[in-house]
This record gives sequence, structure tokens and C-alpha cells, in this order.
Amino acid sequence: MKFLVLLITGSLAAYYLISSGSNAVDVPQSFQIKDTPAQEQTRQKPFEFKGYQITPLADFNMKGRILSYKKYSSDKEADLSPIDLALGWGPMSKNDVLSKINISQRNRWYYWRTDNFPIPRRDIETNSANMHIIPSNTSIEGKLKGVKQGQIVHITGHLVECNQDGWQWKSSLSREDTGGGACEVIYVTNLQVTNAK
Repeated sequence: MKFLVLLITGSLAAYYLISSGSNAVDVPQSFQIKDTPAQEQTRQKPFEFKGYQITPLADFNMKGRILSYKKYSSDKEADLSPIDLALGWGPMSKNDVLSKINISQRNRWYYWRTDNFPIPRRDIETNSANMHIIPSNTSIEGKLKGVKQGQIVHITGHLVECNQDGWQWKSSLSREDTGGGACEVIYVTNLQVTNAK
């Protein structure tokens, strides 16, 4: 029985290393993103995109570390957003903090768990977020398909509300909220992806 437990545990560990090894990059121990996401009033008018009415709510610019990413293809939102990025900045971009936090995504939600808080709960909540990414063109969509955990993304675009035949998807306008409706819905007009230095 003990051997079976060790075998299963070893198999799971091996699977994790194999499945995540090629999808993560090394980040220097001293690395930290000090800039916080910037949001400003927008002058961009509503427009149509892929059959949806897109209403910009604010201009948005941010730099974040990819804590996790999740691709979607079968839900309604996937028409617009094929990927969610769980992003961190400030203390939530630091290795010594992230090494103590378990992060995952599913069903358009971002989850974190820790047995020993490396920073206060509120700092985790206000320095990380799940972001629904709407690529404005095929070039940006192509970049998103190749992202890896640990990479740094610089996003420029708009926080938006999306509507189609009574269906609505609306972005949060705060980095300090949690729970349902707290995710950002971002129409991305420019995306840069780099490794941390």
C-alpha cells in the first residue's frame, strides 16, 4: 500500500513537471513589477466586433506577470476571449511570495490558496486578478497562443462591456474588488510578451 501511494505521488509529480515544464519560464529571484495597472477615462466610442456591440468603459494599460493562463473554446465568451490570464504585479510578481501560493483557473475564475500567508490576504487580492482577454486582431491572438507561465505581458486597450441579443459581459473597473464580476474584460489593442529580466 505504501508503495502504491509513493507510485501515485511520483506519477503525479512527474506529470506535473512534464506538463508544466515547457509552459513556464524562469524568473530572476530579485524580479518585481512595481507599476500598478493604469485606468483612465476613455473617449473611444462603442463599436461592433465579431457581431458583438463593444462599449469601452475605460482606457487600460498594465504590466503583469503571468501567474497562470487558461484557454477556452466552448463557452459563449470564447467567441470573444479565447484565453484568461491570471496576472500579478507588486508583491504578487515576486518569486518568494508566489512560491507559497497555489494558483489555478477554471470556468473563467481564478483561484489561489495558501497554508501560510507570505503577505496579507488583501495584498494578494489587490495585486492580482483574472483578466478575460479579447484580442483585437490575429497578431495579438497568435501571441496569446504562445504565452507561458512566468512571462511578462504589457497590455494596452480598453476595459469593455460586450452585448449581443440580451447577453452581457461587463468588465470590473476596480482592482480592489473580489468575487463575481471582479474580473477585467479587456479589448486588447497592443500586447507585448517578454521574459522577466
